[in-house]
Amino acid sequence: MKKIITIATFAAFFVCTASFAQQKPAGSAEGGLTPEILNEIRNGYEGNVSDKALKNSLAGTSIAVLAVNSENAAMMDTHFSDRVRTKGITDQKSSGRCWLFTGLNVLRAKMIDKYDLPSMEFSQNYLFFYDQLEKANLFLQGVIDTRKLPFDDRKVDWLFSNPLSDGGQFTGVSNLITKYGLVPSEAMPETYQSNNTSQMASLLKLKLREDGLALRKAYEDNRAGSAQLQEMKVKQLAEIYRFLVLCLGEPPVEFEWTRCNGSNEIVSRGTYTPKSFYEEFIGEDLEGNYVMIMNDPCREYGKVYEIDYDRHVYDGHNWLYVNLPVERIKEMAIASIRDNVAMYFSCDVGKFLSRSKGTLDLANFDYESLSGMSFGMNKKERVQTHASGSSHAMTLIAVDVCPETGKPVKWMVENSWGPASGYKGCLVMTDEWFDEYMFRLVVERKYVPADVLEMLEQKPVALPAWDPMFSPEE
Repeated sequence: MKKIITIATFAAFFVCTASFAQQKPAGSAEGGLTPEILNEIRNGYEGNVSDKALKNSLAGTSIAVLAVNSENAAMMDTHFSDRVRTKGITDQKSSGRCWLFTGLNVLRAKMIDKYDLPSMEFSQNYLFFYDQLEKANLFLQGVIDTRKLPFDDRKVDWLFSNPLSDGGQFTGVSNLITKYGLVPSEAMPETYQSNNTSQMASLLKLKLREDGLALRKAYEDNRAGSAQLQEMKVKQLAEIYRFLVLCLGEPPVEFEWTRCNGSNEIVSRGTYTPKSFYEEFIGEDLEGNYVMIMNDPCREYGKVYEIDYDRHVYDGHNWLYVNLPVERIKEMAIASIRDNVAMYFSCDVGKFLSRSKGTLDLANFDYESLSGMSFGMNKKERVQTHASGSSHAMTLIAVDVCPETGKPVKWMVENSWGPASGYKGCLVMTDEWFDEYMFRLVVERKYVPADVLEMLEQKPVALPAWDPMFSPEE
């Protein structure tokens, strides 16, 4: 989720349906709002003193402000029984790169702890450059692969609707690092465009759609073969590469880096390539050592699912995850935190978020008392009706476990909205909020129980890229 966001707390929708099977005079279709029905609706509004007071308040004040639950105004207790050792807070600014910041924050916490570094930040801009280039290739190759399908085919339509974005998920992090390595932030710093991605993305999408049409036209008009289409694609990608260099800078192929210890004393100096830097200081199998776990109550638990064609790298991996009840996910999360290992975590961050306190708590807002309406859907129903879904990735770093029951009471995530945001750059969530709005967790295999690892041997259930549950985190 971009750091600057607008959260719609709730809205009322009037849906008018009409039958188009038979052409009827305007206004006569069954199901329309007739004067009689409208009068009945109007009579339902009492306009009493309470309604008048609320109307006056809502005329000049934000719903979110008026719905704040004053009985929950006190700051949540910030003691945690178990916490990963971390240093520093990152800031994705006005970009949708939370997935990338989160994945890199997991790795930098490891590196800081392993080498006793005073601070450390990997270059998000470096991997973002290749993410955008790879997504451009993914789209253009997808157009080539589907060139024989009609333009209104569902997959073709999805491709042109989603040629590129700055959002993503952990599989993109692992694929990109495995292919391109890592560099420290000093080797490729942020630019205005990397921190403010919307205009750059808009132009890239416009150009890619034009290029995609050109590929389809070359096939339809001239029956261009694969070799000719590949030549066209390479020329198109060269133009995209140039634009990315102008916006983000050119990725380094070699750089110098000095390592200091916690006392800021020089330990070593060296010249590295992005891949040699990664291999020396991280050196783990990102594609094989991590398991994506999901809590999707709409689908059967204990099954493995794969999202078709929704990936970052054409020659990389699709999403692959095990769907589990939330209690099983908590067990793995606690085990990882207690071993000082942070995790990639994604959720529906906009729901019941108090930005001033930095808390995610179902008691933060009382929309029902303000509106006089009930909002009673459960998690499954919210997902089914597009009312909720994963929107933001953060780094899970702490849990507070009740010593009497052994159950978690609250959790904390390190965010990427800057140190001044939330609670010291973090968000604290109740365990009840975790149940309702947590969706994905990426855990190292050593914290995954044997029976869950066995589930990964299943043939995955294929799901389409356009499934609304699997939009990229921003």
